[in-house]
Amino acid sequence: MKVKILKKTWCKLAAMVMALTVFLAGCGGQEAKKETKELQPLAIGLMPDTDSLPFIIAREKGYFAEEGLTVDLQQYKSAMDRDSALQSGNLDGAISDMLAVAFAKSGGFDVKVTSFTDGSYKLIASGSEPAKSVKELAGKDVSVSRNTIIEYVTDQILGKEGMDGESVNKVIIPQIPTRLEMLQNGKLSAATLPEPMASIAIHNGCRYITGSDELGINPGVIMFTSEAAEKKAEEIKALYRAYNKAVAYLNNTPREEYMDLVIEKGGFPPAAKEALKLPDYHEAALPKESDVVDCIKWLNDKGLVKDKYSYKDIVLDLFKN
Repeated sequence: MKVKILKKTWCKLAAMVMALTVFLAGCGGQEAKKETKELQPLAIGLMPDTDSLPFIIAREKGYFAEEGLTVDLQQYKSAMDRDSALQSGNLDGAISDMLAVAFAKSGGFDVKVTSFTDGSYKLIASGSEPAKSVKELAGKDVSVSRNTIIEYVTDQILGKEGMDGESVNKVIIPQIPTRLEMLQNGKLSAATLPEPMASIAIHNGCRYITGSDELGINPGVIMFTSEAAEKKAEEIKALYRAYNKAVAYLNNTPREEYMDLVIEKGGFPPAAKEALKLPDYHEAALPKESDVVDCIKWLNDKGLVKDKYSYKDIVLDLFKN
């Protein structure tokens, strides 16, 4: 009798263990399924500047793929075209700047800044222009793109010398390659250019005057639509992990190993291979508050944006989790 009871007890225990094992296996399977959830693709807009290089390297070296992420990198020659693509829903995010962010928000299109970039913007004089300082450019033709980071940096440069935005004759040329060509052909006294176009201009006989690095300003950012920031947060985090791998690669690899790739995929002119000076890239991080506040003040002072956006209104911290 005792043997039968004991046998029944063992049978019940075995059944319970088996049921528990099946249950845990199911939970584990669900957890594994959750962890390996397929990431949604991202579409990112790039400009022909050095800010784009970590993205290009991340794609070409397979860092996006290592994170299980598909990224469609789309090249644009002007900020206007990039912003139109973003607002029409063709892009999730873009390499951009604080001015474009403020304009989008002011126009009712909500976007979020998720990191700064390592862009550099330089005031370059034509090779045939005798002026060797900012003050000597007073009254002369200086090319910018209207109401963009380029004009902002130009005004900051002028302000440092006690000049205002009307001190020079601003020639509006939105497309960066066209601005570079006209400068090199002596049709402009000077132009403000991003890298690598600034280095190419100097390599081809133009002359460096000053730039954002000397001013200690950095209004370049990476931004995403608020919809993408909300619905694709995990994808954006994966993108930044790949971005950081690309930063490490660029900072620790001899340039001759990747310059041909950069020229081909980045849409840079062949002259960039020798002329291009790369910055020391930084891992993804939030922009300085002063870079945000100063840009908004410039826009407010010019009457371009009425709202006085705060740092928290614009910047989204995806690195805290």
